[in-house]
Parts: sequence; C-alpha cells; structure tokens
Amino acid sequence: MKYRLESRLIMILMLGSIISLAGCNGNSHENGESSMDIEVNGKINAQLTSPPFVPDPIGSRPAKQVIVDMEILEQEGQMANGVSYIYWTFGGSVPGSFIRTRVGDEVEFTLKNHPDNKLPHNIDLHAVTGPGGGASSSFVAPGHEITFSFKTLNPGLYVYHCATAPVGMHIANGMYGLILVEPAGGYPKVDKEYYIMQGDFYTKGNNGEPGLQPFDMQKAIDEHADYVVFNGATDALTGDNAITAEVGETIRLFVGNGGPNLTSSFHVIGEIFDKVYVEGGKLINHDVQTTLIPAGGAAIVEFKVEAPGTFVLVDHAIFRAFNKGALGMLKVTGEDNPSVYSGTIQEGIYQPEGGIIQTMPGNKGAPEAPIAQSVSERIEMGKQIYARTCLACHQEEGQGIPNAFPPLAKADYLNDDVERAIAIVLHGKTGEITVNGKNYNSVMTAQSLTDEQVANVLTYVYSSWGNSGVEVTPTMVTKVKSSH
Repeated sequence: MKYRLESRLIMILMLGSIISLAGCNGNSHENGESSMDIEVNGKINAQLTSPPFVPDPIGSRPAKQVIVDMEILEQEGQMANGVSYIYWTFGGSVPGSFIRTRVGDEVEFTLKNHPDNKLPHNIDLHAVTGPGGGASSSFVAPGHEITFSFKTLNPGLYVYHCATAPVGMHIANGMYGLILVEPAGGYPKVDKEYYIMQGDFYTKGNNGEPGLQPFDMQKAIDEHADYVVFNGATDALTGDNAITAEVGETIRLFVGNGGPNLTSSFHVIGEIFDKVYVEGGKLINHDVQTTLIPAGGAAIVEFKVEAPGTFVLVDHAIFRAFNKGALGMLKVTGEDNPSVYSGTIQEGIYQPEGGIIQTMPGNKGAPEAPIAQSVSERIEMGKQIYARTCLACHQEEGQGIPNAFPPLAKADYLNDDVERAIAIVLHGKTGEITVNGKNYNSVMTAQSLTDEQVANVLTYVYSSWGNSGVEVTPTMVTKVKSSH
C-alpha cells in the first residue's frame, strides 16, 4: 500500500512538472500571454544613447512598432593617453548606441553604412530570433542602407555586434553594443542607470606605445590583448568621465562584454551587488561580490551606495584592470555614514598602472614554416593557408562577395600582374580597383605570412579556378618585399 501511494505521488509530481514545462513554451510570460500574441499599438522612434548613458525606462508603455535608425562610422579615436586607434562603430561610439525596447515590440531596424567608410558591415543582435540574428538580412556596403524587422520575444539584456568576415576583426575594432528588452511593466525603479561594456583590443604596438596603432590580427587570434577597457578607452570612465551618484541612491548598471575573446569578472571595489540579473535574464542572484560576464554576454547589477567616496569598477582578472585599462570610477558624494564605514581616506589607491610586456630568457621563438619541395606540395600547403586566411572574404571557389570583396577566380586584376598581387598580400591594399569590369572599394588587410607562405598561397590561387597557373616562389616574394 505504501509503495502504491509513493508511486502515485511521483506520478502527480511528474505530471505537474510536464504541465509547468508546457506553460513555458511559446515565450509565455507571467500573465500567460505569449510574446508572439502581444498586440502592437502605435509607432515610436527609438531613443538611442551613447555610453555611459541609457535611454529612459520603458515602464508600463504598451508594445509598439519601434523605429531604429543606426549609422556605422569608421573613425579615429583615443584608446589611451597619446594612443589613437581607428574604431569601427555603431552610431559613432564604442560600445554602440544603447537600444531600449520591451517584450512584444516590433522593431524596424535601418542600418546605414557611411559613404566614407571602407568596409561593408552588418549587425547580429542576440535579441533577435531569426537567421544570423539579423546579420543575414543586414549586409550593407559603404554609402548604402538596408532595413529589416524583428519582434522582441524574450526579455533580457542582449549583445549586438557586426558579423561580417573576418568577424573577429570587426568585433575587435569596437563593433558591439547592447539592446535591452524589458519585461512587460518594466524593471523596478532605481535612481541612476548607466551603460558599461568591456572589450579587448589588439594593437601592433605594445600597451602605451604612442601614435596611431593598427589592429594586430595575430595577437587577436592568440588572444594576447594589449588593452582591456570599459567603453572603448582606458579613461572612458575615469577622471571627468567617471559616473556619479549620491549617498542613498540605488544604481543599476547594464554591463556587457563585447569581447571578442575574454570573459569579464566584473566587480565594484567597495560595493556588493544587491541584485544580479544573471547573464541579463530573469534569474536574480543576491549579495554578489563579482559576477562573470562571458564574451558576447551581459548582466544587470544593482546596488545602493551607502557611503561617499570613489568606488572602482574593474575586471577582477586584475592585471587587465591596472595594467591594461579595465578600470572605471563611480564617484559618490554626500554625507559620511560612520555606521557603515569610517576611516581616514588616503588618495591615490587603485589607480591605473600601465602595461609592460616582458619575455622570458631563452625564448627561441616559433619554429620556421615548412619548405615546399615541389609545385604540387606548394599548392597543397597554399590551399591550407587559403582556408585559414582568405576563404571568409574570397569564398571557397574564389568567387568573392558581391559589392564587398572581389573575386579571385578568372580575375583579370590578379592575372595581369603577379608582382602587384604579391605586394598586396605583403602590404595590404586600400582604395578602388576594377576586377572583371566591376569596381570594388574596400580594404585588403596585410597578411602576416612568411615569404614561403605567401608563395604557397598565391601559387594555390593561380593554379585554381581558371587562373594562369603561374608558380610564385619565395625568391619572387623576397624581391618584391625588398623593392617596396
């Protein structure tokens, strides 16, 4: 009898779980309404803001058609004192403009690529349910614009980023931001809200080397970041740029991590998070010291400031904070609160320290690339290099991408001048060219390859897809290198 009652109880519990799970399907919410069924009432233009500011809270407004108009700008900015960088941006800032919506909104998104830009771009919004998060419908060349639409089905805080090949390069140059989808009725009221996003940057020069620093693809692949910063620069949240609050106020931080590579261990020195919306979703954790934010992820943190002073925001992978730049400041003013904290305040604690790259003695460097012993071996080695470095832009059959990256297959521009092709692989190319009667105005990045590797990959290209079949040798590459 006891066994039979226990069996019946287990069945009841299992049935309850199945019913509960079924109720979660279809993006249903607490009131049982599916986000797909939420009626849209009217149209508004999205309020877009640059960091560290956020648009006004959604609150109780009904779902609407939200018009987002965003322009991509490639522009020079300051990474650190004396160090500048060409950022690729959504809306002219790193991170890009903050987008604030509510569940059930229908977003009409127009993405513009400024005519002065050099590269095509697109956008992948993690809040989108659809192909590529929108990337498949938003590929846009310089001087053009494109529109696509989506419905916000799931509340939460989501990353968006560029997804044009090479994807990592576009993200590493600052092409990321946050889109917030508030639940119906909005979030609880707080006194201050701010927008903070971490990113890792990779430059030819080491941390602190002055001048306009180019992007370093090899460092990015190796995940050797020269700078790890909040909001695109080492001083974006320090000094006069620090965020502010008054004693007794409750602060909400929308914190994202654009990556492209590194996870953030987000911490505010001298504060404890009263609430953490884990990974930007519904799950709320309490009394948290440090929260992990993955690359391509986000979190919402809330805390009340109980005492005045400067509270330091860091990635608690601590060398990133004090040596690579992931350090910001929250300056809190107001009356002392000795019941919470008392002590003599010493200035100069927790300041940036700058970075130095050190090497271990006896480092012999990487082994040399293998040497091809025949044309067929050179072609096979070149095919492997092509797959790693060229395929994303020029495609598997050398067909290129229309209006963006020129074809290599039966390409007159390629076959007419072998030395020119070698020079482009070695040094890169920018500006307008004509290939097979069509104009292209993009950027070919210089490739960090040995002379042997350049010879191999070009020999593979010339031997494929109806090209001339010429063999490029390391001697030819060395000659071109010495003449430029």
